[in-house]
Amino acid sequence: MSSSQILSLVTFIYGLAAFLYLVAWIFRQDLPGKLATWVALTGAAANTAGLILRWVESYKLGIGHAPLSNLYESLIFFAWTIACFYLVIERIYKNRTIGAFSMPLAFLAIAYASLSPNISDRIQPLLPALKSNWLIAHVITCFIGYAAFAIAFGVSIMYLFKQRASGDQLQFLQRLPEIRVLDELTHQLVMFGFLFLSVGIITGAVWANSAWGRYWGWDPKETWSLITWFIYATLLHARLMRGWQGKRIAFLSITGFMAVLFTYFGVNLLPGLHSYGAMG
Repeated sequence: MSSSQILSLVTFIYGLAAFLYLVAWIFRQDLPGKLATWVALTGAAANTAGLILRWVESYKLGIGHAPLSNLYESLIFFAWTIACFYLVIERIYKNRTIGAFSMPLAFLAIAYASLSPNISDRIQPLLPALKSNWLIAHVITCFIGYAAFAIAFGVSIMYLFKQRASGDQLQFLQRLPEIRVLDELTHQLVMFGFLFLSVGIITGAVWANSAWGRYWGWDPKETWSLITWFIYATLLHARLMRGWQGKRIAFLSITGFMAVLFTYFGVNLLPGLHSYGAMG
């Protein structure tokens, strides 16, 4: 079985996990939640195996590079980071309802990679500028940050839902974690993601200098990465220095993740060195 076939299978595993988490949350049943955890673990393990196998396959083709070089590979890695990050949070907080808002994001990322006719799963040779260990450091740190922001986005949606939890007709909303827990978790996830995004921007600048002889060139992706950084910096400043909490932090978290998505997908519509079309 090829790596692409394994990763296509992971799409359906993540989809099943997301479905089971939603069933467990809405119908307040423990069994689907327990099954969802095991399915998510299986999906993350298969996702790991697919990434490793794809790396091995690239060496067999005489190309030999980490599977982080194009849109397909980055989406697969993004799904993996979200799933692994979520499973760690589930273990720490022992609350599976967070999975109903996190695993669908992992599913959507890998489904877009596997099912979109516009995305090729071929292993392609790297452009000369991408043949650098700084590429691996840059992509890994950025996507760890993106995964933290993705789950913070899900938790922020949960916070806004929880505010509406009143009355018997909204019991499935009352099943969500306490408001203060969701607010603090959003803050912690954003701090973690902000740290890795900062490191990602720095390693990207070092890589750019080694590849193109300049640290910063106001490429569309560089510009939007900076905009995203400022949004999350504003959130942390408002939280730590102004004492903002609750709804305002949740909306800033959601806005930040919208900026992440545009940084990731939107800039590919614009000409620039970071366009996946330009990167092969």
